[in-house]
Amino acid sequence: MMFWEKNQKWWCKTCKQYRLAPPAIVPAQQAVQQPSAQIAAHQEAHAALTGIWAQNNYKIRKKVLALTNQYWIQDSQERTLGYAKQKAFRLKEDIRIFTDETMKNELFKIQQQQVLDITMTCAVVDSRLNQVLGYVKRKVLSSMWSRSEWEIFDRFNTLIGGIYENKSSGAMRRWMPGGSLVPIKTQLTLNNYPVADINQQFKMVGDVWDINCVQVPPYFDRRVLLGCALLMGMIERQQR
Repeated sequence: MMFWEKNQKWWCKTCKQYRLAPPAIVPAQQAVQQPSAQIAAHQEAHAALTGIWAQNNYKIRKKVLALTNQYWIQDSQERTLGYAKQKAFRLKEDIRIFTDETMKNELFKIQQQQVLDITMTCAVVDSRLNQVLGYVKRKVLSSMWSRSEWEIFDRFNTLIGGIYENKSSGAMRRWMPGGSLVPIKTQLTLNNYPVADINQQFKMVGDVWDINCVQVPPYFDRRVLLGCALLMGMIERQQR
């Protein structure tokens, strides 16, 4: 189309007649700017979310004197990364980890696979993608009589490691008078190589767990480690 100044109208060469003014033409670079900005914002948000599960140190803190078990996952600066509240009177464990106490934004979950399963085989699942990150399974006999032991499986349900309590402290906790006050000291191994420590602080009331996972390889999602630590805090402490 071309504009005839003499007639003050737009002339269409194709249809050979005058037309109204054409719509404004948006440059191609400007047209793709908004979608690109949205993609960049999404990628930034995803990177920020992923980043909180790629840290080297965490704390898990239990609320003192609460009717139900409530736990906070914190970073090394004690900033809240996740909040979990254990349900009462459940047939299967279904623990949801949210961003905070409002429980509006779910991050990941720990789901027991069978009803009344004493081995406590649980899947750790990314809530946003509904994708299994890995599995954890309690070794019941050793956990009851000698020390806490949990097996770790990848998302294909292949055994890749475990979390094992120190043998001496495990025996003291179970058989020594006042053993419930002995802090739990455990270690995560992957492919027979120790990569993380999960150590409970000594406290008369309440629980705080320090998790050092500096050597955890990048292929292993730390949410599986944190999920197992939460289960240990909720279950092992109840059965002493």
